Amino acid sequence: MRYTRARIVRTLAIDYGLRRVGLALSDEGGRLATPYDVVNVSSARQALNHVLALIPAEGVERIVVGLPLNMDGTRGPQAKLVADWGNDLARQSGRHVIFVDERLSSFDAEQQLISRKRAGEKLTRQRKKEQLDALAAASFLQAFLDGKLPPLDLDRRPAGR
Repeated sequence: MRYTRARIVRTLAIDYGLRRVGLALSDEGGRLATPYDVVNVSSARQALNHVLALIPAEGVERIVVGLPLNMDGTRGPQAKLVADWGNDLARQSGRHVIFVDERLSSFDAEQQLISRKRAGEKLTRQRKKEQLDALAAASFLQAFLDGKLPPLDLDRRPAGR
């Protein structure tokens, strides 16, 4: 009997913001998401360069970018900015970028931090700010890996109202 090894797909999730970029990585089996880092940036180029260096260093094969849709599901100016940045990342990295709806990921991350604080963890305002974006990225990455968060088809999603 011949055993075949499952293809390993390491996934990077990005919660892109103008000042901070939250990053999360899956395990090598592509099943478990973990917060990785929050990078303070001063420009889209700086964020792009950081991520481009991270891809080969961590063996990233797939990239998931959270798209901040409006609560009614439409794309506003921030979502367009993130989509443009993600498409630029795809061109420069040679990797396919998958966009997912990140609307509730920050709320979920905030709830995780509240639970940790209630459990006795010491979280300063600064520490909370440092962790929030990476936790949000891990939240939508885990939902994506679990099949609960489908990829968005940007060609079919209306922009604005």
